[in-house]
Amino acid sequence: MVKGLYTAYTGMLNQQNRMDVLTNNLANSATNGFKKEGSTSQSFDEQLAIKIKDTSAYSLPKTLGDVTLGVKIGECYTDYGQGAFRVTDNVYDMAIDGDGFFAISYTNKAGEASVKYTRDGAFTVNREGYLMTKDGDFVLNQAAAMGGNPGQGGYIQVDPNLPIVVDKNGDIYQNDMLVAQIGVVDFADYNFLAKYGENMYDLVDGGQVQVSEAQVNQGTLEMSNVNVVSEMVEMINITRAYESNQKIIQTIDSTLEKAVNSIGKA
Repeated sequence: MVKGLYTAYTGMLNQQNRMDVLTNNLANSATNGFKKEGSTSQSFDEQLAIKIKDTSAYSLPKTLGDVTLGVKIGECYTDYGQGAFRVTDNVYDMAIDGDGFFAISYTNKAGEASVKYTRDGAFTVNREGYLMTKDGDFVLNQAAAMGGNPGQGGYIQVDPNLPIVVDKNGDIYQNDMLVAQIGVVDFADYNFLAKYGENMYDLVDGGQVQVSEAQVNQGTLEMSNVNVVSEMVEMINITRAYESNQKIIQTIDSTLEKAVNSIGKA
């Protein structure tokens, strides 16, 4: 095996993975509350190269040194940094200032309900007065969010004909009376959060819900924390690195072709 071919090949795979992550970030640069992802790279474990069938050493294996076989794709991570705020003046739009997530009662196609979490606070109210996401999932109150209960008892219901006022604690008032509290929770370790899709997160086994100290801003939405300019610059770097690995393969291929067609005929 020509080691250079394999090294360049693994480099191209790694750059392709980086590009996939980056393009997903760019595609969601305008998604409310989206948190960008990053990728890591790892080197293969070093191997001890040994020269065999060496007559100068009386056919004894001879150590050449440690070699690495290239790069392999590492883990992806999520940057949970705060995104910029955009004022909408819509009374049903909410933004979390600090560490925390809105708790949502999500129902899948099989009719199974579970608690999901999101930073997207673009909410609305249906005819019955239930506070919902744009996709039709119910927003949970604080008690249901802390208890992980997706049932109807945890839904937030208001009078759809009256305006609402939401304070920094997430308390909802109508006619100066407390109606409910929006469920905002945090987690002891974000490594137990997994992206579920539809701009929501799922808490995997072992994750612990805790009280959030974040504040809720009414009439505001949190934007994506993706910096489009920096992502475009990184895209150029990835493209150049990919092309460099391509040129290595082309050069080695040209060398092998000459070795077979020219030297091999001699």
